[in-house]
Amino acid sequence: MTKFTLKFDAFIESGRKRVLSERNQFRLNVAELQEDQRMKKKDIEILQLKTSSYQQTIAKEAAETREMQQAIASLTAQRDRQLAQRDSLKQQIEAAQREIEEKLQKQREHQKRLEAQARYNVPELDFWVTNLCLRIEGAGKEDRLKFVYTHVDEKDWEREAWFELAMGGREYDVKHCRPKLEKEKVERVLDKVNETRELVGLLKGMRELFVEAMKS
Repeated sequence: MTKFTLKFDAFIESGRKRVLSERNQFRLNVAELQEDQRMKKKDIEILQLKTSSYQQTIAKEAAETREMQQAIASLTAQRDRQLAQRDSLKQQIEAAQREIEEKLQKQREHQKRLEAQARYNVPELDFWVTNLCLRIEGAGKEDRLKFVYTHVDEKDWEREAWFELAMGGREYDVKHCRPKLEKEKVERVLDKVNETRELVGLLKGMRELFVEAMKS
């Protein structure tokens, strides 16, 4: 009986130790599983944050792309409008230039006809005085003459323009003029006149300069 009791107690003690060991191992396994679950949950949260950030980045880039596309479309439309406007203005300018040239050509032809006809009727100087709306005055010095034009300003036909011509030297020289003309243009007219010594060229050239100055 004593031996049986000892064996039974030993069996009970062995079972108790085994149960305690298994329980401790179970608790350890549960703790490991809980830790794994906690880590996985944390990983999931990190992935969710990254996914949300990535989605926000994609949405922002998509919005920026749409804005850039809209800006490009707007600039393209603006460029097309400007090109169309430029082409239209270019055509208008070309048409205006052709019209001006045609009018100038008609005026030149008309002037030539008038000149050709007038040469048969009056002395040459009277012809130019009449057709250039010109009168000749003294300038206060023996070697100078004052040439006064009218009908040079389209807005005021009575407005006068004049210049003083020095004729005492080997070459003609314009001393004064009103309105004031560009020196280079006057010199170009004088160069041509001094080559041919034809006063008519000077009278016509100066009138053209006055007309141009009045328009500007």
